[in-house]
Amino acid sequence: MKRICHLSLLLLALVAVVALTACAEAQFFIHTAKRASQAQDKPGIAGGGYKIGGPYQIDGIWYYPQVDYIYDETGIASWYGSKFHGRPTANGEVFDMNRLTAAHRTLPLPSYVTVVNLENGRSINIKVNDRGPFARNRIIDLSRRSAQLLGMEKKGTALVRVKILADESRALAARLQGKAAVNVGKTPIIVASLPKADVSSESLPLLPGAAAAKAPWIMPAAAEPPAAAASPPDLGKVKLLPVAATRIFVQAGSFSLFTNANKVRAKLSWLGPVRIFPVLVNGQDMFRVCVGPMDSVASADHMLDWVIGVGYTDSHIVVE
Repeated sequence: MKRICHLSLLLLALVAVVALTACAEAQFFIHTAKRASQAQDKPGIAGGGYKIGGPYQIDGIWYYPQVDYIYDETGIASWYGSKFHGRPTANGEVFDMNRLTAAHRTLPLPSYVTVVNLENGRSINIKVNDRGPFARNRIIDLSRRSAQLLGMEKKGTALVRVKILADESRALAARLQGKAAVNVGKTPIIVASLPKADVSSESLPLLPGAAAAKAPWIMPAAAEPPAAAASPPDLGKVKLLPVAATRIFVQAGSFSLFTNANKVRAKLSWLGPVRIFPVLVNGQDMFRVCVGPMDSVASADHMLDWVIGVGYTDSHIVVE
């Protein structure tokens, strides 16, 4: 009888241990699942938002992010991949090197741009969702997939033209900020609602001998819906454009007075050929002082270091 009682107590203890273990495992599972859920819910893990950001400094250089829907620049592109794969971008998205994205120093995040490889004519639309590159001789840093489609992955760099897709970028910004994008002509105007004009009416007395005519029935006009905002661009299509000859220069500065530009040209003449290019910027005549042309990206990088070293710290590479 004592053995039976002892066995019964042993079985009860064993059941209690199993129950406690199961409970502990359940609590551990719930806690782990909660932590995983909280990690997924953190801003920037699963998706990103709209961001411009204030001025910032990298390696002694100040950058000034801004809304710029007329952005159009030529220069040198680079690309980045596995080292940053899976990390958050500057606007909180997760960088995926196999998607068509890029990093830019000042454009709003995100924005859509067209990138043209000036060396082979390949052109694609991509989304800018990160900050960089911070080497002053590069204007955009592409994801690996973008570099592949542009035919520059193996080479590492390419001469490119980067132009913002204004309508699509405005619409994207409006959507991420919870605003309505209404197209007026080809320019989306971001408003909460369209204003309505005040209309008043007044009945006038009939002239002597006149009779009132029966007004014909007119079907009331339906309210015209606002034009749809610009749709997202096709990010997977490669276009082939004609290839034109290009030249690489190092621009030492841009001046409103020719005499100032000529002084800089004289100071830099020992470095090699220096040219002054007159350009029109926002309706004002400007004179750009450029060293070159260079025969390669490597030569341009080397010359840029020289020009910066002699005191022209705002110098950068341009492609004509």
